[in-house]
Amino acid sequence: MTQYEQLADEIHALIRSGSLRVGDKLPSVRLCSERRKISQSTVFQAYYLLESRGVIQARSRSGYYVLPRLQEPLQGPDTSRPSLTSHTVAINDLVVEILNLSRRKDVVPLGSAFPDPALFPLDRLARCMGTALRRLPPHKLIEDLTTGHLRLRQQIAQRYAVDGARAEVDEIVITNGAMDALNLSLQAVTSPGDLVLLEAPTFYAPLQAIERLKLRALQLPTSASEGVDLAALESALASGEAKACWFMPNFQNPLGALMPEHRKQALAALLARYQVPLIEDDVYGDLYAGAHKPRPIKAFDPEGWVIHCASFSKTLAPGYRVGWVAAGRWTRAVERLKVMSSLSASVPPQAALSDYLAQGGYDLHLRRLRQTLALQRDVMIDAIAESFPAGARVTRPQGGYFLWLELAPHIDALALMRQALQAGVSLMPGQLFSADQRFAHCIRLNFAAAPAHDITRATHVLGGLVRGMAAG
Repeated sequence: MTQYEQLADEIHALIRSGSLRVGDKLPSVRLCSERRKISQSTVFQAYYLLESRGVIQARSRSGYYVLPRLQEPLQGPDTSRPSLTSHTVAINDLVVEILNLSRRKDVVPLGSAFPDPALFPLDRLARCMGTALRRLPPHKLIEDLTTGHLRLRQQIAQRYAVDGARAEVDEIVITNGAMDALNLSLQAVTSPGDLVLLEAPTFYAPLQAIERLKLRALQLPTSASEGVDLAALESALASGEAKACWFMPNFQNPLGALMPEHRKQALAALLARYQVPLIEDDVYGDLYAGAHKPRPIKAFDPEGWVIHCASFSKTLAPGYRVGWVAAGRWTRAVERLKVMSSLSASVPPQAALSDYLAQGGYDLHLRRLRQTLALQRDVMIDAIAESFPAGARVTRPQGGYFLWLELAPHIDALALMRQALQAGVSLMPGQLFSADQRFAHCIRLNFAAAPAHDITRATHVLGGLVRGMAAG
């Protein structure tokens, strides 16, 4: 990245964040040159680049000023229309191939499933781990191995109560991240050959789990604004074939969809009527952009048909691999499966997280993280509007950190991914998010995976590649 591109991206980020507002005058070329200790020609190049993006304008004998945004609002994707037939799943090889390709350290990781680690209080967590282990009595290292650290489970139960959902301490099982919780839950409520209902598109992890357990998948129409189609869900439940559902109602991956509260209530009622369990993947629930945290479907489930799974990996401690499941009537089944698979989640990370929560810093950290994510969401959406061809459709999620883009039908997301990797940017192609590898013209982008100026630059790179493919 050249000096002038870096300067242009930094100024552009200030404009998007509101630090530089419409009509504000930028520092003079001479002053910027002196402060940055760069040549005036470098500053001119940066200002020319910003002019070409349509965000600033030169005024004769006066300087450069911030312009109003001129982009037309981007439209959101249509409701998905999957084939309403069940599928056996064979996607794991493709997922592993793409994840391996995307792990290069020299790329901007817009295809990542995690936020930038710099957004987390890792130093403080490390201190908490040291303190917690010094205080931990030796017998505690083997006590509650299967269910998990008692104090941490108590703290999680308290957070459920605040959120308006009931989860007793004894039904909470600490797991090796949310994926362990979700997989154990699916295994507890199904047998090989059973049918599982999913959203379309859906995160690739449930597809991998269904493939591993030799289950069948039926994907249901899903809207980026309202979540899974309840009429299609009721029709599938009424057939009597479905043995479980696996949905993500809060900031669904990859759409970012937030299901409205009245639809969550209706969904919980359907589950109770047909007595089909829901595995609720709620790893993004704390990453809301609005004033209030959305409640999980579990909050509307008095009869206990919802198995709620979450973790600290997306909000506080990536790499610590501490998740949990509030398994309700399936608690003993989940515990038995955990004994047979991993026995226990690692004790030191549990102790560290419990110590951190006890100090009271988690909610302050979450507020700061949510502010950063909302800003970076807008940064990426602006960059898409500036650089992608007309007709691209993109979600504007109210939380989480993913955008879902629908491109022209002839754009192959796998081909785009390979071109992007050569240009130093990763993405997730749409083929990974369905049982039959549809959504081939769609991509998922992570707007929290890098600093704002890198997000802008990488998004412009992708926009240029898409324009080239569209023209070809």
